[in-house]
Amino acid sequence: MLQELRIINPATEELEAVVPVTTPAEVDAAVRRAAAAQEKWAALPPGDRARVLRRFAEVVRDHVPSLARLELAEAGHPLGNAEWEANNVVDLLHYAAGGVERLTGQQIPVAGGLNLTVQEPLGVVAVIAPWNFPMPIAAWGTAPALAAGNAVLLKPAETTPLTALRLAEHALEAGLPEGLFQVLPGEGAVTGNALVEHPGVAKVVFTGSTATGRAIAAKCAAQTKRLTLELGGKSPNIVFADADIERAAAAAPGSFLDNTGQDCCARSRILVQRSVYDRFMELLEPAVKSFVAGDPADPATQMGPLISAAQRERVRSYVSEDAPAAIRGEAPKGKGFWYPATVLEGRPDDRTAVEEIFGPVAVAIPFEDEADAVRLANATDYGLSGSIWTRDVGRALRVSGAVAAGNLSVNSHSSVRYWTPFGGYKQSGLGRELGPGALAAFTETKNIFISTEEQQ
Repeated sequence: MLQELRIINPATEELEAVVPVTTPAEVDAAVRRAAAAQEKWAALPPGDRARVLRRFAEVVRDHVPSLARLELAEAGHPLGNAEWEANNVVDLLHYAAGGVERLTGQQIPVAGGLNLTVQEPLGVVAVIAPWNFPMPIAAWGTAPALAAGNAVLLKPAETTPLTALRLAEHALEAGLPEGLFQVLPGEGAVTGNALVEHPGVAKVVFTGSTATGRAIAAKCAAQTKRLTLELGGKSPNIVFADADIERAAAAAPGSFLDNTGQDCCARSRILVQRSVYDRFMELLEPAVKSFVAGDPADPATQMGPLISAAQRERVRSYVSEDAPAAIRGEAPKGKGFWYPATVLEGRPDDRTAVEEIFGPVAVAIPFEDEADAVRLANATDYGLSGSIWTRDVGRALRVSGAVAAGNLSVNSHSSVRYWTPFGGYKQSGLGRELGPGALAAFTETKNIFISTEEQQ
């Protein structure tokens, strides 16, 4: 077992920090502290919980610049992206705080009495966050879980614990009780496993690979433990001949190059109707090549490095440096885990067309008609997101209904909004995060029947 995590800047390969790992014994102690804090937190009037969460949001807002710089250092995200991510935590906390006083039950008509339901917190929730969007995805689980009256134990990814630890400091600064929100850095196989298997943890929220998600699901099943999984994706970008081809081509690079392609929602399969395929590819090439990769601290940078040397090697295993590519962009030389934007022309059964690469690589494939587009879009084990480009409203509705994915956009590549539900079909996960139902996902529904029959 590691004794410490060494945090490497992906753009410079320099050591940014050394962070002690959390041992299984320390996980056990953290669960006990969290359980004690949760009882007091849940007993607070809803308005008081909401006020504390709003203060938390405002403290985070005050520290957006420093959080963004920390994200840049540990994850290599361009500064503009990192600032957006920190501000997204602010928005998530405010949105969750607004739901505290609206977490209502139901009064259900029944014979012989009054029936009502109440929503009660689960207790201690474990949130296991990934490295690709360290702050927002950590907040996806943390904010609604806290708002619903739970305690949260957050295990950040091994490579990106710094922003999580800083958020925990800001939580205490805002007045959250000691022990209610704790960050437990460490290895997934040790610290994460201890959280998943701990009987005092009522629910696990995991974002990461499908293989790891399956392993966690099996462990949770052994304890009948609640679980939300947001896993991999291989999302299609479907461009029909009647679409605004210029607009679709201009928007395509951002759909698979944002965050250097390290995004489960990346539209890494570009499906284009054959009659406009050549024209689309002509337009796509300059759009891809003009996507700026460089120093994350430079405001002009649109794409930073990959998270690690291991991730770069994973991407290279799919596309060797001398492999023929339809389009290949530029990336900085020298230090840093850089990889150029790449578009391949492939077949539907190619490895690059069916497996999640998690890098700045897309595969372009032509299709014949609407039925063929749907067939190709669904020819994957995943079902997280996707885009449909067409001017035909009827077609947009038909294809949206036929594509097996949890989040679809028409003439857009937007997948995630904190006020709408997010989650996947098939091997892309279980359950939904965000949106109006976010708080309820961290509660038990208790049914209470009160007899009104006259007592004898």
